Amino acid sequence: MTVPSTDRPAGHPPPDAPPAVTAEDVGRVFRSEYGRAVAILTRTLGSIDAAEDAVQEAFAAALRTWPQSGMPPSPPGWVITTARNSAIDRLRREATREERQAEAVLLDAQRQREEPTEEGAVRDDRLRLLFTCCHPALSSAARVALTLRLLGGLTTAEIARAFLVPEPTMAQRLVRAKAKIRDAGIPYRVPREADLPDRLRAVLAVVYLVYNEGWSASSGAELVREGLCAEAIRLGRLLAELMPDEPEAVGLLAMMLLLESRRAARTSPGGDLVLLAEQDRGRWDAALVAEGQQLVRQCLRRGRPGPYQVQAAINAVHSDAATAADTDWQQVLALYDQLLTLSPTPVVALHRAVAVAEVEGPAPALELVDHLDLAGYHVFHAVRADLLRRLGHRQEAAAAYEAALALGGNARERAFLERRRAGISAT
Repeated sequence: MTVPSTDRPAGHPPPDAPPAVTAEDVGRVFRSEYGRAVAILTRTLGSIDAAEDAVQEAFAAALRTWPQSGMPPSPPGWVITTARNSAIDRLRREATREERQAEAVLLDAQRQREEPTEEGAVRDDRLRLLFTCCHPALSSAARVALTLRLLGGLTTAEIARAFLVPEPTMAQRLVRAKAKIRDAGIPYRVPREADLPDRLRAVLAVVYLVYNEGWSASSGAELVREGLCAEAIRLGRLLAELMPDEPEAVGLLAMMLLLESRRAARTSPGGDLVLLAEQDRGRWDAALVAEGQQLVRQCLRRGRPGPYQVQAAINAVHSDAATAADTDWQQVLALYDQLLTLSPTPVVALHRAVAVAEVEGPAPALELVDHLDLAGYHVFHAVRADLLRRLGHRQEAAAAYEAALALGGNARERAFLERRRAGISAT
């Protein structure tokens, strides 16, 4: 009988074999590092389109090679270096004039100068890209969509779902935005100090929506896209440092920190969505709560309220309550009244109706909700379904849950809505 040369079970890899790399592993790196890579390559190549193409080619190469060779010691560095080399090779292949060849040589020299200090440029590069995406020449919708694409790494389909528009419409919007940056010669830089206040509103709006997409993903298997949340908070800190006298920048950072403090409690050990009223507040991050509340107090002392500061104050009221029953809903409603004056949108009115339900009951809240034009927004139907459920209108509630489910959402939200719908059917 042949004796095996080792006592390792047949079919198992040797002890020093690299861990198997799956497409999901590459996807996680893509989601966390795409924005950083595009930002760095945009500076190097001078073109957003060229940077995107190069980074996408690098991740395609990662899908081909990492499963065989294993995860590199520094996945972000591998992606950036591979993308830069790919872009240089492409320029050389396409070089039909001396200028193209010269450009490739310059890029090669720049690569050799930058590689040792690559990480040191990351902070500025992503901030530059953010301000480039938020140039006043672009429409508000285009700014947000482009930032989600370039810094967040969201697909066109994901962004289209977040904006409630068809995917081809969003694809055209993104192409037009990048073409406008190119054709108008919009600079890739943080504006001069004198220009910052005029650009701040657009930049804050984009960071806010990037965080929203991270906090409650518009699609996918997970409730939260942690990379987007972390990137939005990182950018929020940079903006608050860059413009410390702008209370809305501080307010936005406070709001994100107070929301982020609750992230661990938003899901059960099994990954199910847990509503705010049912969360274990002992799992909230006390350090983030303290930091967020301190920033809210800082904003209040300035006496220049804005939408982000009011939203931060609302979350501060929630974080003050030791239990859901201790929540000062009267104060929350008063703050939503102020927010609706500052930002009179249907979405704000929907959230205000939730507070009305806690203060006055579900019937007055439902009357308010039924007057809102938000039929394409799945949260609208979910709120309406909950109010109908609380009023005992089971058939109407089940139909509202169906409407919410038909509009998508991430898998965790959908599972929650399905459980609520099943609970109504079982009674």
